Amino acid sequence: MYTSPVTRSLLRIGEVAQRAGVSVDTIRYYEKRNLLPRAPRSEGGFRLFSVDAIDRVRFIKQAQEMGFSLDEIRALLFGGGAGECRQVRDLLEAKLQGIGQRMKALRAFARVLSRHLRACEDELERRGAGAKCPVIVEIDHEAKLEKKK
Repeated sequence: MYTSPVTRSLLRIGEVAQRAGVSVDTIRYYEKRNLLPRAPRSEGGFRLFSVDAIDRVRFIKQAQEMGFSLDEIRALLFGGGAGECRQVRDLLEAKLQGIGQRMKALRAFARVLSRHLRACEDELERRGAGAKCPVIVEIDHEAKLEKKK
C-alpha cells in the first residue's frame, strides 16, 4: 500500500497525545476549544495532526501549569497585531503581578512555618517525651477564642 509523503508526516491523535504527554481526551478538548486547528480526517476517519501540534499542545500545558486560563492561552496563540500585542502585554503584566502577590504570601507563610518549626524543636529539646506540640496548643487556643465570639 502506497502512503504519500504528506500522509507520513501527519500523526494520529494517539501519537500526538503520547508525544505531548497528555491524554487523547485532552487533544480532543483543545481542538473543541479551538486551541488546536481542526484536524483533517483520513479516509478511515482518523484525525491527522501535523508534527507542530505536539509543540502546540506542550505549550498549552506549560501555560496552564503557569496559571494561564485556556481563554488567555488562546489569546497568546492567536495574537499577532499591535492590538493583540498590547492585550498580551497587559495579560502578562497581570500574571506577573499575581505571581508577585502569591510569592509574597508564600514568603509570609514560610516565615510562619519556620517559626512553628523552631517552636516544635525547642519544645522537644526542653521536654522530650513530655513535649506538647506548641502548634497544636496554639491552634486549639485560637479555636477556643473563636468559639467564644
